[in-house]
This record gives sequence, C-alpha cells and structure tokens, in this order.
Amino acid sequence: MATILIIEDEAKMRRLLELNLGDDGFKTLSAGDAESGLKLLASEPVHLVLTDLKLPGMNGLEFLQAAKRMDSALPIVVMTAFGSVETAVEAMKAGATDYVLKPFSLAEMRMVVHKELDNSRLREENRSLREALGQKYSHPNIVAVSRKMQEVLATVERVAPTNSTVLLGGESGVGKDLIARAIHEKSRRASGPFIKINSTAIPENLLESELFGYEKGAFTGAANSKPGKFELADKGTLFLDEIGDVPAATQVKLLRVLQEREFERLGGTRTIKVDVRLLAATNRDLRAALEDGTFREDLYYRLNVVPIDIPPLREHKEDIPGLANLFLTRFAGDSGREEKITGISSAAMQLLVGHYWPGNVRELQNVIERACALAQGGQLEASDIQLDSPRNRAGAAADRFLPDGMTLDQWEDEMIREALKRAGGNKSQAARLLGLSRNALRYRLSKIGIDDNEAE
Repeated sequence: MATILIIEDEAKMRRLLELNLGDDGFKTLSAGDAESGLKLLASEPVHLVLTDLKLPGMNGLEFLQAAKRMDSALPIVVMTAFGSVETAVEAMKAGATDYVLKPFSLAEMRMVVHKELDNSRLREENRSLREALGQKYSHPNIVAVSRKMQEVLATVERVAPTNSTVLLGGESGVGKDLIARAIHEKSRRASGPFIKINSTAIPENLLESELFGYEKGAFTGAANSKPGKFELADKGTLFLDEIGDVPAATQVKLLRVLQEREFERLGGTRTIKVDVRLLAATNRDLRAALEDGTFREDLYYRLNVVPIDIPPLREHKEDIPGLANLFLTRFAGDSGREEKITGISSAAMQLLVGHYWPGNVRELQNVIERACALAQGGQLEASDIQLDSPRNRAGAAADRFLPDGMTLDQWEDEMIREALKRAGGNKSQAARLLGLSRNALRYRLSKIGIDDNEAE
C-alpha cells in the first residue's frame, strides 16, 4: 500500500484529498505547511508527495528543493492556481514529476496519482535493470568502466559457457591472464582445475615434457613417470601463455590435442585422452609469424576460434582511477607503515591518467606498489608517483628520433606531465621548467584534459 504525503494549507481541501485517496486504498499523511511536511518525510516512508505551491512560511518550491535533497527519486506532484502555470513549470524544472491546476476534479487527481506511482515503479525497475546489466559485465579484480573493456567482458560472458578455444591478444601487461581466469570461472568447468603455463618461462627442450608429461626413463634424469599439464587440466582449463613462442615440434602435438583430444607422454606408447579446454594468449602478431613460417597455419586457425583482443591501457584511460585504487587497497596494508594510506590525491591521479603506460596494467601495478612503499603521508601525492620518462623507455630504439610507438603530440604531452610531476603539481613552476608562459601551459593542459586549478 503506497503512502502519500499531502501538504495543503486549506484544511477542507486537505481533508477532501485524504478521504478520496484513502477510498482508493492509499495510506495518507498530511501537513498544513512545508516545515511539518519535511518532518513527516524524514520520519515516515513516503511513496509520493502532493504539495501546494502557495504555502505559509516555506513555499512549495522551497519544499520541493529540500525534499529532492532528501530523496532525489521521490515523485512530487505540485498543485497550483490556474494563473500560476509559470510557477508550475519552474517546479517541474526543479524536479517535480507533474502538476495539477486548481480547481481540479478528484477524478483527475486520482488519475495523476496512479500514473505517477506507476511511473515511479517503472523507473525503479529500470534502475534495477540497469544495475543488473552493469553487473553482468563485471568480474573480481577486473576494472571495466570503459567501453572497450566492457566489450571485452561482454565477449567473455558470451564465450565462457562454450567449449570454444579462445585466443587472447594484446601487449604485454594488459591482463590476459585475468581474462583467461574470468573465462574459466564463468564456464561450466569452473569447479575443475585452471592450469597455467608460460611457454617462454620453460626451456624449449623441456616444454614438450611439461605439456604432455613423460614416462620413466624417457630421458636422462627421468627417474619416475610424471603427468603433464594437459593431464592435470583434465575436466578443466589449460591456459597456454605466449603461444607464439612454442617451438615447431611442440606445435604439431598441440594441433593433434586440439583435433583429437589425445596424446602420448614423452617416451610412452599409451594414448591418453583428455577433456581440456585450451585458452591461448600472445603478444606477438601471429599473422606475421604465419608469413615468416615460424607458426603453423593450421594450428593458428584451430586456436583462433574466438579471438579477444585486450586494448593497451593508454586506450582505456577511464579505467586508470579504478585500477589505481584497486592496487592501492591491495598494497597499502602490506606497506608495514603505522599510518595507513587511504587515498590518492587529485594531482597524483592526474599524473597516472596522463602517463603513456608502455607496460600497461602491470606497470601501473608496480608504480602503485612502489608509491605505497615510499609514501610518507596518509595519501599518495604526485611526488610519490615515480614514472619512467619517455627517453628512458627500454622499448625506444637508439636510432629513433622519437620514443618507439609515440607521435610528437604524445611525446609533448608526456613532457608536460613529467614537468608537472617534478614540480609537485605546481603549474607555474612546471611552466618555468618547460620554458613556457603560464598561458601557454594553460592551453596545453586544456588540450590533454588536465584541469587548470588557479588556486596554487
């Protein structure tokens, strides 16, 4: 049963509305002035408000503004005289959901009340639906505010329930292992094992035995038989990272497992059948590897059933604040400091958002961990954020005029952010470091989306 609050200074009209709405099955509360109405609103659950605009003391418009501060979603219908339509329109701009002109019929008022309560219910259902949809594309430890990362998680949602092989692409450090784990945890294999192997971390001559296992005596030192990663991942998921670096001989065996779901251990003759879903990842361009003959074309198409390309961090900077705070929560408690680090200053966050991040999310994680270890205050300041300048990047070739992968505009933006960092966020000092006038720096800051706070 919905509760309706009636605020009307004319006692007869107030009583008439109480009786009429009560007959319709509503519970009514009433007040003769706005101040009394606000007290009722603060003490009772109310689903809709009917208020006159012309009231003694605080007027109806002031009441409306105060009520909206208490509950922005509360539907409020205003009542006003025929000659005060302009005031009613002003009330609508302030948040009223409808208005009724006096004199009105009780039938008209009942119709407006029912309509607004129905609309309120629909708005609440839509809000709940939007929240549900927002949660649909989310996963623990993955920040996905940006459209690009939402698209990645949307693909994860669609592909996870299947048994399709997935090929994850993207630069080093973008979080391919987290996406692979999300696919496993949202799949029907979630209760099974998730086994990860990085082909670059294992010597080439040992990779085959790690993947497929070996029998006793298969090679010098093989004193006992040992199952491989495929056997350990039976009924679960095997995540093979850096698939582009797998040697040619191992590629042949991988192809057979994908086609026939069977293999033999190294030095063995018994055929072992497994039920394993394979997820693969690479930071190499496998198409280029196909052309130069270092990667088998048939294996590529077996792996590339569902490709998911994870964007570099510089292409979804909307996620940087969420990632930074996630890492801050993770590392602040491990810093061993007496004073707990509770946040990141706006100047420090601007430096993080403005950085190019060649090492992607992994680099951001390292920067926050280092800042938590070295910070002296209760929050991370710009001076605590230590970023590699463009000229020091390992990826920049010595014969390149600009750092590798950067345009002149990007390099200039980096230098501005570096100057801000060295100046501790003081923009006048940063302008002097860059040899620019204060106005020239202000213009460049506006181009790269950094607020120019005059109060320095």
